Amino acid sequence: MTAFLVRRVLQAALVLLVLAAVLYAVFYLAPGDSARLACGPKCSTAQVEQIRQQMGLGDPVYVQFWHFLQGIVAGHDYSTGTGTLHCAAPCLGQSYRSGDLVTHLIAVKLPATASLALGAMVLWLVIGIGTGILSALRRGTVVERLLTGLTLAGTATPVFIIGILLLLVFCSWLQWLPYPAYVSLTDDPQQWAWNLLLPWLALALIESAKYARLTRSSMLESLAEDHIRTFRAYGVSEGAIIRRHALRGAVAPVIALSALDLGTMFGGALLTETLFGIPGLGQKLVESVQQKDLPVVVGIVLVMGLAVVVANVIADLLYAVADRRVVLA
Repeated sequence: MTAFLVRRVLQAALVLLVLAAVLYAVFYLAPGDSARLACGPKCSTAQVEQIRQQMGLGDPVYVQFWHFLQGIVAGHDYSTGTGTLHCAAPCLGQSYRSGDLVTHLIAVKLPATASLALGAMVLWLVIGIGTGILSALRRGTVVERLLTGLTLAGTATPVFIIGILLLLVFCSWLQWLPYPAYVSLTDDPQQWAWNLLLPWLALALIESAKYARLTRSSMLESLAEDHIRTFRAYGVSEGAIIRRHALRGAVAPVIALSALDLGTMFGGALLTETLFGIPGLGQKLVESVQQKDLPVVVGIVLVMGLAVVVANVIADLLYAVADRRVVLA
C-alpha cells in the first residue's frame, strides 16, 4: 500500500508540474504584453519598461518559469516602488488590478466554493445511493421504472434550469425560502445553511442521478454473486444480506467516484455560483478573465487543478481499500 501511495503522489506531482507549465505558457508567454497589463493602459512607456524589469520579463523563458515555480514552493518578494512585499509560499503572484496577493484573494473566496461543493456532495450521496438501492430492490416494478425515468431526466437537465425552477417554486410561488444571499458559516451557521439549501439541491439533483444509476447497477451485480445466494440458502435474512454484504460492495465505487466529483465541483460550479450569487472561486475567475488579471486567473485555475488531482489520489486510495487488486496493478 505504501508503494502504491508513493506512486500515486509522484504521478500527481508530475501532473501538477505539467499543468503549471501549460498555464504559464498560455497566459504569460502568449502574444501580449504582461507588463502593459500589469501597469494599466494609462502608463507611459518608461513606466511599462520599469514594470517589465521588476517582473523579470527580460530573462530567458526557463528562468521566468523557474522563478514562478520557486514562488509557489518557497515564496517570492515583490517590489512596491517604496519597499518590498514578501509573498509567502505558496505564492501565486500579485493581482494586476488590486495589488493583493493571489493567495489572499483565493483564501477569501474558497470557503464559499467549499461550502457549496461539500454540502451538495452530502445531498447527492444521500439521494443517489438511496434512490439506487430502492431501484435495485424494486427491480421490474413501477417504482423502479419511475425512478429510472427520473434519474435520466435529472442527467439530461442543465443545472441552471433546475436552479431557476427551484427559485421560482420555493422563493417566488410558495415563498417558503428567501432568495439566496450567501452568509459565512462563522457569521451565522443557520443562515449559512438556509441560504445554501437551494444551491445544494440544484447540484445534488443533477449529480444524484448519476449515483443512483451507479448504485443500482452495483447493487444488482452484488446481489447476483455466489456468496449472496449462499447466505440466502443458509437462511440469512434479506435485510442482513443487503446491509452487511450487498450494500458494502455496491457503495465502495460510489464513494470513490464522489471524491473525484468533489474535486471537479471546485471548478465546475460556476453556473450555480453565478445563478445563486455565491461569491466563490467561479465568480472570481470570470471577473478576473474580464479584467485580464492574469495572476488571479492562473492562481484559481491551479487551485482548481490541485483539487481535481488530490481528489483523483483520494479516489485511487478508496478504490485500493475497496479492492486490494488495485494495489497490485
